[in-house]
Amino acid sequence: MLLGSGELGKEVVIALQRLGQFVVAVDSYEGAPAMQVAHDYEVINMLDGDALDRIVAKHKPDLIVPEIEAIRTERFYDYEKQGMTVVPSAKAANFTMNRKAIRDLAAKELGLRTAQYRYATNLEVFKKSVMEIGIPCVVKPLMSSSGKGQSVVKSEADVEKSWNYAMEGSRGDYKEVIIEEFIKFDSEITLLTVTQKNGKTLFCPPIGHRQERGDYQESWQPCAISDKDLKEAQEMAEKVTRSLTGYGIWGIEFFLTAKGVYFSELSPRPHDTGMVTLANTQNYNEFELHARAILGLPIPNIELIKCGASAVVLASKEGGRPDFKGVEAVLENKNTDVKIFNKPTTRPYRRMAVVLCNDSIEGGADRPKEKAISLSKQIEVLHT
Repeated sequence: MLLGSGELGKEVVIALQRLGQFVVAVDSYEGAPAMQVAHDYEVINMLDGDALDRIVAKHKPDLIVPEIEAIRTERFYDYEKQGMTVVPSAKAANFTMNRKAIRDLAAKELGLRTAQYRYATNLEVFKKSVMEIGIPCVVKPLMSSSGKGQSVVKSEADVEKSWNYAMEGSRGDYKEVIIEEFIKFDSEITLLTVTQKNGKTLFCPPIGHRQERGDYQESWQPCAISDKDLKEAQEMAEKVTRSLTGYGIWGIEFFLTAKGVYFSELSPRPHDTGMVTLANTQNYNEFELHARAILGLPIPNIELIKCGASAVVLASKEGGRPDFKGVEAVLENKNTDVKIFNKPTTRPYRRMAVVLCNDSIEGGADRPKEKAISLSKQIEVLHT
C-alpha cells in the first residue's frame, strides 16, 4: 500500500510491479499519478486516522510505503504490531515526517553538524527566536512538502510575512515552525542512501541541485565534492539511517561549506532531486533501488553509468488537465527524455513534467545540466 501517489510514487509502483507486486495507491484526490498505474486505489484524507485504519484493515497489505508527510504516522506503530512492514520503519516515518523530531535526533542525540535552530508555535515566540538566531535566517513549517511555506527572513520587515507564509504552507494540523541559522554554503547535495536487509549500506554518486521557493528546479549527477566531504556525508548518512532503522532508499540533504558538511534534511523514500537517475545515470534508478531494498532483494552494487541532469517543467496558474507544447521538438535532441506526470489539475509552480539528459562520464555533468535547463524552458504547459 502506497500512501501518497504523486510522480515519485508512480515510479515506485512501476518498479514494484516489475518485481511482481500488487500495489494499492492512496491519496487525497482521484486520478493521482500513481493511481493511474496501480492495481487498485483509495481516496482518503490520510490525516484521518480512522479512515487510514479502515483501508489498511480492508486491504491487509504486507508493506505500507509512505510517500508524503501528511499522514497519521503514529498509527504505523500499531500496524507493525499487527505484522505489517512499514517502510522503512514506523520509527523512521514518525521521526522524518516532522522536522522537529529529525533535527533533534541529528543534532542532540547523534551529534551531527547542523545549523543552529529554534522552534515557535506562535508569533511572539517566533519573533524572539528570529532575533536569537539572527537575520538572515531560514523559516520552515515543521510539516510541509515540496518547499511549501519555506522562506528566508532577510530583514525585520520579512518577519511577520515569513510567519504567515509558514502557517499557510503547513501540512496537516501541526502548526509549528523551525527557525534555522542561515548557512553560507558553497553547494547543496543529495546523498541517496540505500539500507538493505541482508547487505551493507550503499550510496549513490552525490547529486547536486538548485532550489527556488524551497523546491528543486534542476539536479545533476554526479556533483563536485571532495573525497573528505563525501566521506563525512556518508558517515553521517549511515549514522542517522542506522538510528532510524529499516530498509529502503533515503534522500539525505547536506550543505557543503568551508567549515565542512552540514546535515540539512532527510526523507525516508525516493527524493525529487533523484529523478535525475531516470536519465540512466546509474545501473539502477532510485525507484528500482527502493523496490529491491524494501522487498529484501539483493543490491550488489551501485555504479555510475553516465553523467546526467533533470530540469522541472512547472505550471503557471490554476486549471484542469493541461496540454503540453514543445515536447516533440525537445525529444528530437539526442540523449534526452521527457516524463509527463499526468496530474489532473494545475496550480502555480506545480511540477508537471521533467526533462532528462545524459552524457558520457568523461564529459561531466555540466553539459547535460545546461542542456536540460535550456530544453525545459522550451516546453509550455497549456492550461485549460
